[in-house]
Amino acid sequence: MPMIPDRGRLARDRVQQAVSQANLPTLLMVLYQLTADDRWLRDPFRPTRGKGMSDNDSGGFSQSDQEMIREQAVTAIVAWSEGQEVALPSPDQQTLVQMLGCCMGENVPQEYGEMIAEEPGLKGPQAQPRDSTGRMRPEFSAIIVGAGVSGLMAGLELKRAGITYTILEKNPDVGGTWFENRYPGCGVDTPSHLYSFSFFPRRWSSHYGKRDELAEYMRDMASTFHLTSDIRFQTEVLSACYDEAGQCWTVTARGYDGAVEELSTNMLITAVGQLNRPKVPLVPGMERFSKPLFHSSRWPSDLDISGKRVGVIGTGASAMQIVPAIVDQVSRLTVVQRSPQWVAPSENYFKPVTSEVNWLLENVPFYHAWYRLRLAWINNDRIHASLQIDPDWPHPERAVNAINDGHRRFFTEYIVSQLGDREDLLAKALPTYPPFGKRMLLDNGWFASLKRPHVDLLTGSVEEVTENGFRTTAGTEVEVDIVVFATGFQAQRLLHPLDIRGRNGITLRDVWGEDDASAYLGLTVPGFPNMFVMYGPNTNLGHGGSYMFFAERQARYIRDLAVKMGEQSIGSVECRKDVHDDYNRRVDEAHSKMIWSHRGMDTWYRNERGRVVTNSPWRIVDYWRMTRDAELDDFVCEPVVGKVTSRCGREPGHGPGVG
Repeated sequence: MPMIPDRGRLARDRVQQAVSQANLPTLLMVLYQLTADDRWLRDPFRPTRGKGMSDNDSGGFSQSDQEMIREQAVTAIVAWSEGQEVALPSPDQQTLVQMLGCCMGENVPQEYGEMIAEEPGLKGPQAQPRDSTGRMRPEFSAIIVGAGVSGLMAGLELKRAGITYTILEKNPDVGGTWFENRYPGCGVDTPSHLYSFSFFPRRWSSHYGKRDELAEYMRDMASTFHLTSDIRFQTEVLSACYDEAGQCWTVTARGYDGAVEELSTNMLITAVGQLNRPKVPLVPGMERFSKPLFHSSRWPSDLDISGKRVGVIGTGASAMQIVPAIVDQVSRLTVVQRSPQWVAPSENYFKPVTSEVNWLLENVPFYHAWYRLRLAWINNDRIHASLQIDPDWPHPERAVNAINDGHRRFFTEYIVSQLGDREDLLAKALPTYPPFGKRMLLDNGWFASLKRPHVDLLTGSVEEVTENGFRTTAGTEVEVDIVVFATGFQAQRLLHPLDIRGRNGITLRDVWGEDDASAYLGLTVPGFPNMFVMYGPNTNLGHGGSYMFFAERQARYIRDLAVKMGEQSIGSVECRKDVHDDYNRRVDEAHSKMIWSHRGMDTWYRNERGRVVTNSPWRIVDYWRMTRDAELDDFVCEPVVGKVTSRCGREPGHGPGVG
């Protein structure tokens, strides 16, 4: 699917059919670019502001205005297909900000102009990050650990720069979390067209992609950009040690046959993610339960739940997808909730992306770009300001500021509307902490499932597993045939259980402890030269958005730094301690003023000492600006002192490939 479609004559009736299902705020921006008629940016053609996370397809227009917009758009699109030149092919940054503000029905700060202008398909071909102009040392190589979103993105950027790399992946296929998680209902809670690489669109079948389609998307990306041949599958990295004299890393890995080998490389990139190691509580008596008991991310492929009594421990994101997906198949479903979750309505959660909408995305110039930009604004920085703690706000027990209190009223009304007269459920399901204090979840039939007569919602936690089920801290005994721990991941133990040793043999665990990781830009740590951590500390998007964006920013930053190393004959780069410390001081200071520091709830975002370890405090536009260029002044740079012979390429006996 191209970013800008090839021009070809389009039949008017075909265009009319598709435009009848267009998102009107998006269509208005297409119409403006095609015609440069600024009446489409003024009343009465300015859309209203959408409510919540709604796509606002109608734009809030009257029926007559909707018909006029569609009719004028059809005429302009057909004229373009017949050879009419685009009147405004490359809007300047000020105009782009004005356009986004118009189609969103709200103010968009001018500082977003440069970032908006980078959206592929908006202004024609975009400049790619600069290559190394052939000056990389031929023996320079990189090892990337993991072939998920981050690893594939890192591989692509290094490939574009002509840098030799190998991806070591413990699984037999690409995808990372989308390979490993196979539980019923598994999918994204970010819109599909936003949870996509900016340069690699897809004909998504639904507005919120499910696991199988996401795994296929990752495979398609790896295949399209010829990354698969550079991946060694079923190869698990065990440790890595930095050699100061050789300015290189020695990586120890175990292959599919159990054989352990050492590989040498100049640059080490970890791309294992934050949500890859299951967190299973050590509940007494687990060994006594002889029936299926497992973490949600390890759902058995051959498990038959038909007519079974199932216990789901947890009510976070995974549980909220599992419960509605299995509720019609089981005889009894018991959900154990430690704390309730704020849940947002989502009108498009189960809606398919129609053939007409896909046609618009694929055939109408600028439609895909503006559709994505609108989704990005709805899901990214829009709410960031409302997550700041107002020290003068008189009701900190329920919200962090007046706007956040408005969010509380909105979400409370929604939960009440869903649970109706079930006062028993409402008392359990309505949170007491401020909205967005934990990850905001989307309603995919969760409340409707809880109301079913064969579903029980218990509060507390599991105190003991028995031979036939479990007992909660409230003393409730439950008999089940299957126990599912939907209890999240060891997100604070970044890179666990890898043994990584930097200068002087110091381990990363010595520096970070068990749950207190920090890194400059979430990417690089003093004492560990030529090593980069993707999806590292303080890079989780707690306020919303797509991690695809962060992965692209981080991979391009690493590429830029590698290119500069080649151009200037630099053998090692190590983040300066003062730069690292100042950055993390600012991270902690920013977090101290944000909702995730609120003491009214427990969250996997914070460690035991209250420091926010996982989340980024920055807006999307802030991180975009921070990672635009890799500044060598932020690093201690050493000139090349030796030559490393790469031994990480594919050789006979190194394991199977895929594709």
